[in-house]
Amino acid sequence: MEFGIQFFPDVGPDLIPADQYWSEALDLTELCEGLGFTHTRTVEHYFHHYGGYSANPLLFLASAAQRTKTMRLVTGAILPIFNNPLKIAAEIGEVDALSGGRLEVGFARAFLPHEFRVFGRSLDESRARFNEGMEQVRRLLEEENVSSDGEFHSFQNVTSLPRPTQKPRPPFWVATSSSLETFVAAGQGGHGVMTIPRKPELTREWLTTYRQNWKDAGHVGNGRVMYATHMYCAPTTEQARNEAGPHLEQYFKALGEATKDWMEVTSKDYPNHPAMVTEATTRSIKEMMEGNAIWVGSPEHIIECIETYQAGVGAIDSASIQANFHTLSLDQASASLRLFAEHVMPRFI
Repeated sequence: MEFGIQFFPDVGPDLIPADQYWSEALDLTELCEGLGFTHTRTVEHYFHHYGGYSANPLLFLASAAQRTKTMRLVTGAILPIFNNPLKIAAEIGEVDALSGGRLEVGFARAFLPHEFRVFGRSLDESRARFNEGMEQVRRLLEEENVSSDGEFHSFQNVTSLPRPTQKPRPPFWVATSSSLETFVAAGQGGHGVMTIPRKPELTREWLTTYRQNWKDAGHVGNGRVMYATHMYCAPTTEQARNEAGPHLEQYFKALGEATKDWMEVTSKDYPNHPAMVTEATTRSIKEMMEGNAIWVGSPEHIIECIETYQAGVGAIDSASIQANFHTLSLDQASASLRLFAEHVMPRFI
């Protein structure tokens, strides 16, 4: 099992200025490479303190490439519905070059209704735009002189530059948290899957289906699963929960504010989201910690959390850890990561 660090800002200028947030994110990325973490990752979101500091993950990853030598650089994830595939492909090629071929590209359908509203996109076009956009980006990276007559974007005889440093292209991931259809498609396409804490029995069902579709499509191996969660490690579980608890409360409060529109809107492309949002925003932090969905505690407690969750859902290949949620200080996040790397990671690597 590998471990990486991820950044999902949930603050605005009233709490942490953007320059400070990203400076600390780069410091933590550099620290984590030295501690043996294998990737750094960030999101694409807009217009709200939940995610809004990270409008283009490739910008951060280009900066992180200059501060690291070995870490993989992961978009977690790019949103085709708000981007032109021609631009996405060109930017991927550039960051792959800047990093010496260390980029990995996650794609997602987006899930915050306010983003669709501001960009003038329909929630009911989400899956169609995702499927078309990701496939067009794949072809632009793998092929030259590409023509595509799409429903949303069309182009003729285009060769995207710069060409990818990795051949035929950087690895792809698909972010999915509530759609069995997406797990199936990711397995068939030979892409890794990024997912988040859900009920273990449900996650196990999805991952089993994903891996079966991976094998049925003839891909080598057993697929790749990346699990994103919060982590805070301290000498005792009581200390960890006391220090991290208020910041986790604020993080999930921000999630609730950003997703509250799902209580009023419906979409054929998101039949499960109202229930998923209710589940994510009504569970108490105590329940989440006790259910091993988030990893907060002493090293021994976190080891037990990981082992229990792995047993419940099946093997996870990579954990993408959020360590500086809400306004946790750089010193707190750094100390937590050092303790985790020294005492927890050796049990799983």
